[in-house]
Amino acid sequence: MSRLRPFKGREVSSFAAGAIALVLIAVVVFFVVTRANPFSNPYKMSALFTNVENLQRGSEVRTAGVVIGRVKSIEAVEDGSGVALVNMEINDNGLPIHRDAQLQIRPRIFLEGNYFVDVKPGSPSAPTVKSGSTLPIQQTASSVSFGDILKVLDSNTRADLQILLREYSKALDKGGAEAFRQSTKFWPAAYRNTAIASEALLGEDPSTDIPQLLRGQQRTFAALVRSPRNLADLITNLNRTARAFASEDQALAASIPALRDVLRVGYPTLATVNNALPSVARFARDARAPVRSIGPAVDAATPFIAQLARLVSEDELRGASRQLRATVPPLVSLNQDLEPFLSQGRLLSSCTSNVLVPWATTPIPDPNFPDSNNQPFYKEAPRALVGLSGESRTGDANGQWFRVLVGGGPNTTVERPPSGLPLFAQTPFPSLGTQPTVPTSKPQFRPDVPCETQQPADMSADTGPGDPLSSGGPGSGLLPLSPAQKRDIEALREALAKDLGGGK
Repeated sequence: MSRLRPFKGREVSSFAAGAIALVLIAVVVFFVVTRANPFSNPYKMSALFTNVENLQRGSEVRTAGVVIGRVKSIEAVEDGSGVALVNMEINDNGLPIHRDAQLQIRPRIFLEGNYFVDVKPGSPSAPTVKSGSTLPIQQTASSVSFGDILKVLDSNTRADLQILLREYSKALDKGGAEAFRQSTKFWPAAYRNTAIASEALLGEDPSTDIPQLLRGQQRTFAALVRSPRNLADLITNLNRTARAFASEDQALAASIPALRDVLRVGYPTLATVNNALPSVARFARDARAPVRSIGPAVDAATPFIAQLARLVSEDELRGASRQLRATVPPLVSLNQDLEPFLSQGRLLSSCTSNVLVPWATTPIPDPNFPDSNNQPFYKEAPRALVGLSGESRTGDANGQWFRVLVGGGPNTTVERPPSGLPLFAQTPFPSLGTQPTVPTSKPQFRPDVPCETQQPADMSADTGPGDPLSSGGPGSGLLPLSPAQKRDIEALREALAKDLGGGK
């Protein structure tokens, strides 16, 4: 069986043991009071501020009034800009902090004193900020203190503010406040239109519209910087304009009622314009293609315009003028001589259209011959040419001859032409009547009346009795012949007897 050998070393004195105990107690008290944890890895964040006010190391960092961290240090940025870098440690109850977070240095209440950093963590949809990151100066702000207000309100500013308040009190006096109260009923429509306009100003794509706006503003500001004289003149002109309005304050006050009437009339007009804007937009969309084609059309027309310019040049125009100088006078004389001819041509055309064409196209009633009934003249007239053409084809070496259809019958008819001997014929049937009847007088001839104003001829005709003869056979029932008819028949018999060899 073995034995443990007792430890033989130097004994610790009472003073050393007490010192060690005091150090351990101090370390424990330090960590308990400061709540520091040497084994932890705290979240650190920095931010740039243009003015840190009276912010100090150890100042609180709050979110919605809850302490989430402390300020660890404040450093000046060594670039001459006067910007300060504030380093902070954030507890777990203040996380997460997003990339669009906003920080502002605010004063505490009177009893608390000092300042603190107010943190707005940002929108949950934005990415989070990693530990050790620095927020830019665009996302930080400082509060305005009473001292800053006193610095801004210098003597001139206070005088201008007094003038503003005095004029504002005059505006509210003598019914101004009541008018302002009555104007509140127009605010909803005004703010709604303002909201629509503001939303329209946001653009369609913030990723492209805002950079374009900033670039445009940069060019504008750069131009103003390059021309400080023009900028000073602009301010001077604005001052003169405001002074001119101020000098005519009575006329300006008198124009306000007129402006009310203008607005009363302008609202319906603007509504009409607003209703027309969709049509204008559609027209603009439809006009894009034609407008785009203007360029190619101009390019295609350029050679023609060049040739046209050469055509009207002095050399070409002088030769054309020389030829026209010899041609124009005869053309003028021809136009003057054509005037009577064209006048007669107009009368002839009018007569043809108003008189001759209606006469030739009017149906002719002929109830005794159904095949020819209600046939117009322009159809009836050419039918006689058929028989004439057939007769003109018959003939021999002695000349043309006509075929005569010989007929006979117990009835004798006679035709008395205006001149010459009467013509007789034998018909198998008695005459039923005559159409048209012989008129009692000739139509009146009016050469003094224009043809275009005369009435078309009446194509209807009355039916009269036939020409009775007494040479019919027994029982024919014909009326006795007149003495003149008897003489005509006797002359016909003598002519036939002579042709037949002297017989009666």
